[in-house]
Amino acid sequence: MKDYVEKLLSGDRRSAARLITLIENDAPEKQALLHRLYPHTGRAHVVGVTGSPGAGKSSLVDALTGQIRNEGLKVGIIAVDPTSPFSGGALLGDRIRMQEHTTDRGVFIRSMGTRGCLGGLAQATRDAVKVLDAYGCDVILVETVGVGQSELDIMHHADTTLVVLNPGAGDHIQTIKAGIMEIADIFVINKADLDGVEKLVRDIRAMLDSSPRAGDWRPPVLTTSTLDGRGIPELWATIKTHREKIFNNGTRSAVKRKRIQRELTEILQRRINRLITQGLDAGGRFEPVLEEILARRMDPYRAADEIIKQSWKGELSDE
Repeated sequence: MKDYVEKLLSGDRRSAARLITLIENDAPEKQALLHRLYPHTGRAHVVGVTGSPGAGKSSLVDALTGQIRNEGLKVGIIAVDPTSPFSGGALLGDRIRMQEHTTDRGVFIRSMGTRGCLGGLAQATRDAVKVLDAYGCDVILVETVGVGQSELDIMHHADTTLVVLNPGAGDHIQTIKAGIMEIADIFVINKADLDGVEKLVRDIRAMLDSSPRAGDWRPPVLTTSTLDGRGIPELWATIKTHREKIFNNGTRSAVKRKRIQRELTEILQRRINRLITQGLDAGGRFEPVLEEILARRMDPYRAADEIIKQSWKGELSDE
C-alpha cells in the first residue's frame, strides 16, 4: 500500500485506479491509506454535475472536459452509475460515453456504482475525490445518476454545482418539486438545439427572481449544445468565475468547514450505529438492557441513556 501512495503522489495512473478500488471495496487498509493521502488534498476544484435522467449530463461532462484540457489542466471524472438491485453491479455506461478521453493521460475517468446509496452518490465518492485530488487533478467532475428528493447529496461534495436540464421534458416543473433551486450554482440548459429553450430559461429566471438567495452569487442560466459545442466555452468561463468568487469572499472556507463537519458526523454515525447494533444482537454487550425492557423493568428511553453511557466509555473502533 505504501508503494501505491508514493506512486500516486508522483502521478502514477495505475496506483490511482488501485487505491480507488481499495476504497470502493472498503479494504481493511482504507483508513491508513486516507490518513497518508489527506495532507495532499484540498487543492482541486470539485464540480458536481446533476440533473434529470436524459438531460445529457455525460455528453456535457465529455464536452466540458475537452474545454478544460485546452488549458492544459488535469481532469478527474467520477461518473456515478446506478447499481442493479439484483446483481449489485453498476451499469457503468458513462465510461463508454467518454471514449474520446480514455487515451488522454491528462484525464482520469472512473465509474462507480451507487451500491444502494440514496443520495445518488456512491458512499466511496468522497474518498475517491480525495485520491484524485492527491493524484494532482486540477478539476474533478462528479456526475450523479440523476436528481430527486433524496438525490441532492452532490451539494455536500462539490465546490460548484451544475444542474443540467433540457427543454421540452417538463424540467421546469421538476425543478420546483426536487428543490434544486437551493443547490444549483449554475443552471445549464443542455440540448439547446431543441425547441422550448427560451421558455425554460425564462421559467428558471422567474423562479430565481421570486426566490432570491442570500449572498452575492446569482446562479446564471446558460444554454449549451454538445452537438456543435455551443455554450461550452462560456460554461467553463462561468465555472472559473464562480471559483474566483467563492475564494475571494471566503465562501469556500465556510463551505469546507460545513463539509468536513458533515463528513465527520456521518463517520461517527456509521460507527456508533454499528456498535449499538452489534451490542443489541444475541450475546452482545447490551443484550441485558434489552432484557430489562422486555421485562418492563426499564423503558426504552432510560435504556437508550444507559447504552449511551456504556458506549461513551468504550472505543469507537475503526471501520
